[in-house]
Amino acid sequence: MRAAHLPIQRPVQAKLLVLDHQGRIRHWPRSRLAELFRADDLVVANDAATLPASLSGVHPRSGETIEVRLAGWRALDRDGIRHWLALVFGAGDFHTRTEDRPRPPELRAGDRLALGPLQVTVEEILGHPRLVRLAFEGSASEIWQGLARHGHPIQYSHVTTPLALWDVWTPIAGPPVAFEPPSAGFALDWSTVAKLKERGVQFATITQAAGISSTGDPELDALLPFDEPYSIPVPTAQAILKTQTRRGRVIAIGTTVVRALEDAAGLDGFVGAGDGVATTKIGRSSRLRVVDAIVSGTHEPGTSHHELLRAFVDDETLRRIDRELNIHDYRTHEFGDSVFLERIEKEAALELEATLATMTGFNL
Repeated sequence: MRAAHLPIQRPVQAKLLVLDHQGRIRHWPRSRLAELFRADDLVVANDAATLPASLSGVHPRSGETIEVRLAGWRALDRDGIRHWLALVFGAGDFHTRTEDRPRPPELRAGDRLALGPLQVTVEEILGHPRLVRLAFEGSASEIWQGLARHGHPIQYSHVTTPLALWDVWTPIAGPPVAFEPPSAGFALDWSTVAKLKERGVQFATITQAAGISSTGDPELDALLPFDEPYSIPVPTAQAILKTQTRRGRVIAIGTTVVRALEDAAGLDGFVGAGDGVATTKIGRSSRLRVVDAIVSGTHEPGTSHHELLRAFVDDETLRRIDRELNIHDYRTHEFGDSVFLERIEKEAALELEATLATMTGFNL
C-alpha cells in the first residue's frame, strides 16, 4: 500500500475491497458503496467533528518551542474542557515524521506552557516524558476561542500541505469532540445517505471522541487507543434494537463506532442510549455482540485499527486482505481507500481455511 498524500475525502478513483461473510474478496469502486447494503440493514456513523487539536507554543521554564497535541478528555462535556490528556513534542511540525520528532524539554508537574493565547499548567506526567495531563486557564468560552484561533488539525508527514478544518470534517460532522477525524466517514456524503434510504437501509449516528492514531513512540503506541468517551442517542439505540429484532445487519462506519457500540452493549447485545467511555481494546479475542460488518480505511499491520479488524476475520483472512491491498495498490491513511468486512464466524472461517488448503498452488 502507499500513503494517500492529498487531502481529498472522496476522490473519483477511490477503491473499495469487499469481503463477504463467506470470505470472498472483490474489488469495487468506492462509489458503489451503497450497493452493499440491503433493506433492514442499519448503517451507524460517527458524527464527531474534528478539533483543532495541535497547538504550538513555548515551555517558558526552558525557553524551548513545543507542540502540544490534545489526545483525550474525560467526557463529552464541552463546557468542562479545562482538563485534557495530551502529547508534547519538541521543536518541529508535521513535516517531520512523528517517529522522528524530538522529545519535549523535561516537563514537571506545575510547569506552565504558553500556547498562543492559551495559558496551560502541566498537572501530571503520566509515566512517559511525552504524555501529560493539562489544565487550561480561563472560561470555557475563552478556551474554545483560543483553540479556534490558534489550533490546527493534528497532521502527519504523509500529507505534505497544511490541513484546514474543513479537510478533516466529515460531511455529517456535528459536535467538535474528535482529536483526529473519524475518517471512515469520508466515504459518505449526503447523496450516499439518500441512496441508503432508497434501498430501505436505516441510517443513524453516534458521537465518539475519535482519538489519535500515532504517538511517534512504540511504548505509547502500544497503549492506543486511549479511552474515548461517546454518546448514543435514543433514536440510534432504538434503531439498533429494531434491526436486531428483524435480523438485519448493524454496519459500523469506522472503528470508533465499533468500539462505542461494543462498549455500550450488554452480554445480550442490547445497546442502551446514553453516555459512556470506551476503555477496552477490541481485537482477536473480542466477541462482537452488536456489529456485523464494518466500513473502514486501509490500515497497516501493527496499528490499533488493524488489530480491531481481527475481531471480524481470522488472521489468515486478514493476511489475504493485506496481500490484496498491496497487489492492487490501495492507498492508506485517513484520505486513502476503504474496505468493507462482514464478520466471519469461527465455523465459517474453519470451512474457508479447509477449502483454501485444497486449492492447487495456494499456500497458507
